[in-house]
Amino acid sequence: MQADSLGADLPQTVVAMITSNMARAGHASRVIVRAGGQGAEGSGLLTDSVIMTDNLATIHHSEIDRVIRALSMMTDVDAALRTTLAL
Repeated sequence: MQADSLGADLPQTVVAMITSNMARAGHASRVIVRAGGQGAEGSGLLTDSVIMTDNLATIHHSEIDRVIRALSMMTDVDAALRTTLAL
């Protein structure tokens, strides 16, 4: 979730929880990603998922298990973040 150009020079990054529990969808702060759908091609997601922008965390780089590549649905994620952060 963090901008690559932030340049904080700290070994940490801001992430959003991603779950395969589709029951968690249905709120403006959450984005559905279909693993084989448009926008998720090459993302590395293994199953349909929900990006939960209302569940953000700052974690140390050593805690990152796997990097999800860029999603082309950033407009949807931006809108969800605006809801979460009341922007």
